[in-house]
Amino acid sequence: MQIDLTGRTALITGASKGLGLAMARRMAASGARVVMLARGRGDLESAAAEIAAAHPIACDITDAAARDAAVAEALDRFGTIDILVNNAGSSQRGPVEDATRDRMIEDMDLKLHAPLALTRAVLPGMKAQHWGRVLNVTAIVGKTPDGGSLPTSVSRGAGITLTKALSKELAPWNVLVNALCVGKIKSGQWERRFAASGQDDYEAFLKPTADKVPLKRLGEAEEFANVACFLASDAASYVTGTAINVDGGLCAVT
Repeated sequence: MQIDLTGRTALITGASKGLGLAMARRMAASGARVVMLARGRGDLESAAAEIAAAHPIACDITDAAARDAAVAEALDRFGTIDILVNNAGSSQRGPVEDATRDRMIEDMDLKLHAPLALTRAVLPGMKAQHWGRVLNVTAIVGKTPDGGSLPTSVSRGAGITLTKALSKELAPWNVLVNALCVGKIKSGQWERRFAASGQDDYEAFLKPTADKVPLKRLGEAEEFANVACFLASDAASYVTGTAINVDGGLCAVT
């Protein structure tokens, strides 16, 4: 299937590396203009330099003023934001004793409140043109949390609920809202864990995790980006309110 995003503008948060960068590359390759947001200016500008249709904006999305300025800059440059990908996040985990109020609020600010604010900011244009896509990147731990998964399992679960609520409200304007639930996918996080492990064989390091996945391997960022690109396109015009697992069959909950 050929995905065509020509004429569309996508705003992607957490876009300087990992899944965000993979999605930016894939959507740009499909014809979209891509606004890339991330906190680290150096990494962001280096990443954007390899994508001809990219416009980087250094932004901490939990900072309301910076967030509003970034959206305003994107709209001033491109006129509309057709696709919003709420990808910025982290995987804060630990025992319940460490789940302080401040830590829980910090995680919810990044993975729930900021994505909701960005959605509100781009909605006027989407409603006016009767076309829009909002993709919320969450994780399978939001469906099947394990022990020691606070606060991330709570914020990820909230992201799935947000997706389903918005999909019902925004359907009359043809604004489709879906979530992508990450499983075990190769990323900088795994590379950092490998570096800290002291091991010298990356694939051997990954094997115990890969063996738990029905497909017996970790996913590639490009595979995740392919699903995101489909959901952002007209090919997915009857798909909304879903929380799709991109996990090689790992999660028991669909």
